[in-house]
Amino acid sequence: MNRRLSLALAAGATALLLAGLPARAEDLVAVIKAARPSVLPVGTYNATDAPRFGFRGTGFVVGAGNWLVTNFHVLPPAAEVESSQSLMVMASREAGAGQLRRARLIAADRVRDLVLLELEGPPLPALALDEAGAVREGQAVALMGFPIGGVLGFAAVTHRGIVASITTAALPAPSAQQLDARAVSRLREGNFEVLQLDATAYPGNSGGPLLDASSGRVVGIVNQVLVKGSRESALTHPTGITYAIPVRYLHELLAEAARNRK
Repeated sequence: MNRRLSLALAAGATALLLAGLPARAEDLVAVIKAARPSVLPVGTYNATDAPRFGFRGTGFVVGAGNWLVTNFHVLPPAAEVESSQSLMVMASREAGAGQLRRARLIAADRVRDLVLLELEGPPLPALALDEAGAVREGQAVALMGFPIGGVLGFAAVTHRGIVASITTAALPAPSAQQLDARAVSRLREGNFEVLQLDATAYPGNSGGPLLDASSGRVVGIVNQVLVKGSRESALTHPTGITYAIPVRYLHELLAEAARNRK
């Protein structure tokens, strides 16, 4: 009886220890495979440019498959889109060919650097969002996107790490041209919550999803990389500190977009 009790206690202790360990390698393999079709390059199209598709950042599909999330700073200036360029998303990259889809802005949170785009065409596979406030420090996560743009081709790259800290920060204030009633209201609220990661992101990762490494649910949106020098120095001297906007703010933006549709 004592031996059975000892074995039971040992098994229980082992289960508790395993519950606290990071996601298993096989979990992450499955997460990457499932998420890849939903993570897409965002840019512009101009028939006279070479290349015609001008990459600007990463986005990911949400909702019913026709909405895509990215950072506000990924978008080109409005004047460029209105004149000669069209906002596009590369929706398929099979056999090295990309199927471009036109996108249009339907909701924005400029202060938190988030936008929601609507895509033309049939629905695409969408990522599931985690609950607001569910993310925890020490949680194993993976960020997916297109670092360094299309230099090495548009193949999604995944970096793994943990949520090193849940802290507060404020992004640079919008310019006078970007200010609207919502932005002014957000500025008055002051600093907001951000996720600090120990995974290194690079230019091109902006707007990509931060995924729970076990479930694949979106817990944040990659936003910026803290670098020691210029933007280019991120390629050779990255600090290893990356930030993400918690998914709670995306939930708010999606709710606003749904209200505006009614």
